[in-house]
Amino acid sequence: MYAKTSAGVGRAPLIDSDRKLVVVNSGGKYAEAAVAGRLFHSATSVMIATSTTLNTTFVGLSLANPTGSGKNIIVHEFSWAVIVPSAGTAVIGLATTVATGLTTQEAASPIQCCRHNYATTVAKTTQGGAITAPVLVKVFSQAGTALITTMQPQEQTIDLGGSIILAPGRALVTDTTVAMAADSTQFSFLWEEVDAA
Repeated sequence: MYAKTSAGVGRAPLIDSDRKLVVVNSGGKYAEAAVAGRLFHSATSVMIATSTTLNTTFVGLSLANPTGSGKNIIVHEFSWAVIVPSAGTAVIGLATTVATGLTTQEAASPIQCCRHNYATTVAKTTQGGAITAPVLVKVFSQAGTALITTMQPQEQTIDLGGSIILAPGRALVTDTTVAMAADSTQFSFLWEEVDAA
């Protein structure tokens, strides 16, 4: 019996004295992707406003995979925090769209390789732009008014488990049903980049 390393090299598995397979956890679930330089993250560096739901003049945080990148983007996590009550109760979610209009990297939402300075990304993140026919794909939480009877969300991180894959030419954008005020909200994404099939 033989196994393969992540680099495809054949190795004999390690067996202990009871003839049990020895398996060693080498880190968290994203450790291999991080070490290989495939894992990236981006966050809004300041609190921002948002646009109303599925608004084609988008404001929030986008993650775009430019046409011709040669990579698929596998989205692992999405995080948000809201510190200023909204004008009305808002639902927080994610929508997909084409990447057109979102492919200029914005300094206010920098991208970092999780293995610092090891690899460069194909992705682009922006805090606004013109988008086409967005489709809501995930709904996560809500933000409310300042009324004591309305729930205010705490910071949240959602494990998407790789359930959203952006092929070249596709993008993911944050979505709020009500426009959030200036200096109210921050968002972040964690994703992996793999060769497109």
